[in-house]
Order: sequence, then C-alpha cells, then structure tokens
Amino acid sequence: MKTDHWFYGLFQSAPDLITLVLPGSGATASLGADAPGDALYRFEAPEIKAANHRLDGALWPRVSESGTPEQPVVLLEVQMQSKAGFKHRLWAQTARFAQLHPQVQYLEMVVVVPHRRLRLGPDRLPRQLEAFLAGVHWLSLEELGQQPGLDPLLSLLTLPVLPKPDIPGANEKILQPRPDLLEPVVSILGERFPYLTREEIMALINLPTDHLRDTRFAQEWMAEGEARGRAAEAAATAIRLLNRRCGPLSEATTARIQ
Repeated sequence: MKTDHWFYGLFQSAPDLITLVLPGSGATASLGADAPGDALYRFEAPEIKAANHRLDGALWPRVSESGTPEQPVVLLEVQMQSKAGFKHRLWAQTARFAQLHPQVQYLEMVVVVPHRRLRLGPDRLPRQLEAFLAGVHWLSLEELGQQPGLDPLLSLLTLPVLPKPDIPGANEKILQPRPDLLEPVVSILGERFPYLTREEIMALINLPTDHLRDTRFAQEWMAEGEARGRAAEAAATAIRLLNRRCGPLSEATTARIQ
C-alpha cells in the first residue's frame, strides 16, 4: 500500500503524537526531533514480506518491545479513500505482524480515515473479523476537527479534510504556539493543494508575520520560492528575446528553456 507521505513524515518526526490519538491516554506529545531521548515511541514502517504488505506505521514504546498497558505497540494505517478489501487486508496484516513479533503482548490498531462514511469492506463480514474490527480504534479526521481546543499536533491531522475557508484560522492556532510545526503544515497543504502557488500557500498559513519569518524553515522556504520566481522570470525573458530574434519557437524548445 502506498503510504501517505505527510502522515509518514509527521509520525516519524513526532511519534508521541500517537499518545494523543489512543483512547484514555493522558500523555503529552512532543516533536521527537527536539528531544529524541525523551520520546515515548519510535516510528518505523515495517514490510510484511511473506504477503508483500507494508504497514503504514508501527510505533514501538521505548520502555518495552512487548508494550505495556499504558504504552502498547501501535500499528498505524492511513486510509483516505474507499477500498472494498481494506478490512480483510487489515485483519490479515495485523495477524501476520503478530506472528512475526511474538514478543508483543500489548497491541493496538489505529486507522486514520477522513470520515466514517468511507466504504472499506462488504456489509457482511466473518464473525472473527467483526470481533477484530471491534478492537480497532478508528480515527475520523472529520470528527476530530469538530472538537474544540485541539492540541496543535492533533490539529495538524485535520488539515487534509478541513474546508478551505477554515484552514487559515486552524493554521494560526497551530503555528502561534508551535512555529516549529511550520514544515509539516507546508507539506500537508502542498500535497492537498498542488495547484496553489507558493504565495497562495503563504496566504493560507498567514506566513508573512515576524513570528514565523524568524524560523529557519520559513526563511529557506521563502528564499527557495524567490529563487524559483527569478528563474521563471529569466526564462520568460529569454523566450521573448528569442522569439523576437529567431521567430516563434517550437513548443519543445520553449519547454526546454523553461
């Protein structure tokens, strides 16, 4: 299964975010990049070779490879589109993971979905599969976005499904207390809105503020955008001059110059 890259990067840089997702957890998440030695979890994306399945994520508690009641081993799946065989595959790959890791005593399965209306399997399922699915924690991003006072890390998860008019306000709530989350915010919005220009994404995240411009990533990101803008302007100038001097250029030549 193709992993959603921004989910992969987010949980890789902040594995303790999983503690905010699990029901009944009172732990506080932090970006592991700031203090990796203090993180409760480490992230990896194991491949189940026998069935050629790749899990979207496995989060291992640092306290114990077998997991504990407070910090279980967590399997993470992100499913943003309907897929008829998803529930059966989820069941099979979870069982295969347990077979390959017999030391695991405490295991949780978390599935991130945009909403609960997603069709992920037939209405009639085997009784054993129904029992397995009853223990899965289904995280609906739509429902998560409706909760007041979200932690900034949890608010990040809602960006792929938030209505576009709500995104600037949500970004402000994320970035004002946590300017270090600018990079994942940009990554998420860039993948969701690939047709937007850099300036339009800046407007969505309210980037032109002193609070954010002082961050290293913001400076590098804006400098890269300015460099691309200068390059595009230079290409346009070159094409105008060549058209004037040599006559209309072919589409292939124009594309090479651009």
